[in-house]
Amino acid sequence: MIVKQNLTGFKKLIPNQVTLVAVSKTKPLVDIQEAYDAGQRVFGENKIQEMASKYESLPKDIQWHMIGHLQSNKVKYMAHFVDLIHGIDSFKTLKEINKQALKHNRVISCLLQAKIATEETKFGLSFENIEEILGSEELTQLKNIKITGLMGMASFSSDESVVSNEFKRLKLFYDKMNSLGAGFSILSMGMSGDYELAIANGSNMIRVGSAIFGARNYIA
Repeated sequence: MIVKQNLTGFKKLIPNQVTLVAVSKTKPLVDIQEAYDAGQRVFGENKIQEMASKYESLPKDIQWHMIGHLQSNKVKYMAHFVDLIHGIDSFKTLKEINKQALKHNRVISCLLQAKIATEETKFGLSFENIEEILGSEELTQLKNIKITGLMGMASFSSDESVVSNEFKRLKLFYDKMNSLGAGFSILSMGMSGDYELAIANGSNMIRVGSAIFGARNYIA
């Protein structure tokens, strides 16, 4: 019952308009089922094969989000069920998602990942790259994807002003793109360690694992 207690307590901390993605990577089916039984329907995974296996075993009204860095050659394993793909950082990946979605007669929602952190290890597109993608003629030909918003990961820093400023920059860019007609509805910012700052700076979707499921179980 620990997962249920954690989830119930955590949901009291976040505004109603913020979507909670319960990050279930490495977690066993029994833990995910417990969260499901407590009312959670949105789960995030960072490995496609693991997510596909869980999809087969768990209730079909779960909304599965791919939150990890995406390898184009593995899109085919989730194209028939994934609800939202976070972290897209290339036009090549968008084309592959469109190709695989077409095979299943689906339109897959996607978020473009903006690079807002200072660490070189963080993936993401520059704001200029995002504007180029959104304004490209080629994007209009991709009928089986829908770019519904942006995602960003802040620097791993104990300096809250650094993290807050990175989130603020992305929110301003998100608003700018919407003012130009992007039609975004999702701004995915914030994880277990910084979700409060993310929400304060305009996030409406957070990705939280350890606060719900406890410490991560690493699989070799």
